[in-house]
Amino acid sequence: MVSGTVAQRQPRADVGDWIKYGALGGLIAGIVFAMFEMIMAAVLNGSGAFFMPLRMIGATVLGQDALMPSYALVKAASAGVIVHMVLSVFFGVVFGLAAAALPALTRTRGTLLVAASLYGLLLWLVNFYVIARIADWPWFPDQTNLAVQFVAHTFLFGTVLGWVLERSVAPSRT
Repeated sequence: MVSGTVAQRQPRADVGDWIKYGALGGLIAGIVFAMFEMIMAAVLNGSGAFFMPLRMIGATVLGQDALMPSYALVKAASAGVIVHMVLSVFFGVVFGLAAAALPALTRTRGTLLVAASLYGLLLWLVNFYVIARIADWPWFPDQTNLAVQFVAHTFLFGTVLGWVLERSVAPSRT
C-alpha cells in the first residue's frame, strides 16, 4: 500500500508528542521570528530601532512607557523576551494539540505546513487586531509594518512551527 498519509505509513503520534514538540517548535519559531522582527526593525527604521520589537512586547506588561527611549532597555527588552517566548511556546502547544486532535491537519507534510502557516497568520490577525485593541495596545496594529508582520507570523512563526513538528513527530511523512 503506497500512500503519503500518516495513518497508513506509521502509527499516529500520541498527544504528548504533539505537545512536547509543539512547545519545542514554538520556542524555535519564536526565536526565528524575534530575530527577523529585530533585524527588519533596524533595516526599515535605523539601528536604534533594533530592540523596538522587544520593547513593544514588553510594554504589554510594563505599560506604554516601556516604548520610550528613556525607559531602561534591559528591563523592557527582558520583559519582551520573556513574554514573547512564553507566548511562542504556548501557541506552539496549542497548535500541537490541534494537530493531535485533527488528523486532517497532519495528513501530509504539505497539509501540516500549510495549516501551521495559516495558524501563524491567524495569530497575527487575532493578536494585533482583536486582542491588542481590547487590551489597549495600539502600538501593535498602528506602529508595525504589515508586510513584515505577515511574513514574520505566517512563515517565520507558523511555517517554522510546522516544520519542527513535521520533522519531530512524523519524520517519515512525505
